[in-house]
Amino acid sequence: MATTARVLLATLVTLLLVVSPCHAWPVPWKTASSAQGTKTVDGITAIYNFGDSLSDTGNLLREGDATGVLQYTTGLPYGSAIGGATGRCSDGYLMIDFLAKDLGLPLLNPYLDKGADFTNGANFAVAGATALNATALARRGVVVPHTSGSLAVQLQWFKDLMSATTKSPQEIRDKLARSLVMVGEIGGNDYNYAFEANKPTAGGERNFYNFGRIVTGAVEAMVLVPDVVRAITNTARELLDMGATRLVIPGNFPLGCVPSYMSAASEKDPAAYDANGCLAGLNFFAQMHNVLLQESIRELRASYPAAKIAYADYFYAYVQMLKDAAQGKTTGFDKGSVMKACCGAGGGAYNVDMDRMCGSPGTTVCAKPDQHLSWDGVHLTQHAYRVMTDLLYHKGFASPAPLKWLLAQYTKSSYIRATNEDKNKHE
Repeated sequence: MATTARVLLATLVTLLLVVSPCHAWPVPWKTASSAQGTKTVDGITAIYNFGDSLSDTGNLLREGDATGVLQYTTGLPYGSAIGGATGRCSDGYLMIDFLAKDLGLPLLNPYLDKGADFTNGANFAVAGATALNATALARRGVVVPHTSGSLAVQLQWFKDLMSATTKSPQEIRDKLARSLVMVGEIGGNDYNYAFEANKPTAGGERNFYNFGRIVTGAVEAMVLVPDVVRAITNTARELLDMGATRLVIPGNFPLGCVPSYMSAASEKDPAAYDANGCLAGLNFFAQMHNVLLQESIRELRASYPAAKIAYADYFYAYVQMLKDAAQGKTTGFDKGSVMKACCGAGGGAYNVDMDRMCGSPGTTVCAKPDQHLSWDGVHLTQHAYRVMTDLLYHKGFASPAPLKWLLAQYTKSSYIRATNEDKNKHE
């Protein structure tokens, strides 16, 4: 029992060291203003997206809050696969970009780009955002260091946009009937900041005092889970009441498989790892969130039987990428590189040094990013986001399937070509 508790706490402590949303400065970026005559998929003409750094396409950039070590994420090599940094936390496109492409829609403009075209939807996600607002977290001693753009703020932005572009609640309902609404991924930062508030003293010695802080951080993060899930489902409920008919609500990634967490833990005990080589304690924590979220989604489905509400299983989609790489399947990943950050410092098993994040002096970029799942130890590579999109929306990891695809409307190779064409426009 003592060994189990030590392993769980040792893996959970890695969250203390990893609070790294991504920022970026503006660079020239061309976004299509229409679907260019492409037929709609399953009647979807717009996407509205809420979330954090996994789907932010430039809102935090426009808030202008890049400070400290995060200043290095404001330029290359971020965005290197698409011609320059755009506010996306990757070397290129994100899942929300690939989903828009697959639907024949233009890439979503960030809401804070006030001169942008929002005809085909808008992106409200902000890197570093939380599900709970800063006031609610502050009551628990948790500080939000990077943005005030919580999920409630993002929902208000959505309402403001609807008020500015429609004339009546019925017109909003008609618009949402033809839209796909993405409620997250969000919530991971709430937990990260809770751990950060109770991080060990400098040096991180494993003494009695630091052990107590670790336990406090773990307990406070766990206590947050019901409130975080409630914030997500309450937002979904408001959107459904406004007329949304198709929602996707993602779960959390397997935190114990993320290179930055694994590097910070530096756990030597084999019992701390699962069959995929990931930290079992952190994955258990992520699944606590996911299980409670899925239960809340089932309640939403019962309350709104006419709506299609899908759970996007980010956890097992990520694990599937690991398994496919280990088995040598044709996903393009090198099984020796799946746990390593492409861009980082330190080498070793993970190539992560949280004091030298991607882009800072002393960091390097791997020769073949497409062979890596992780771009910077926290966020994924463009190729991993492409594969995740395929798994979620074309191979059943989002359930029930939120969209009906026709074979003629989607072929993977055609969209990989489209990505390469976009890249060539910037070179």
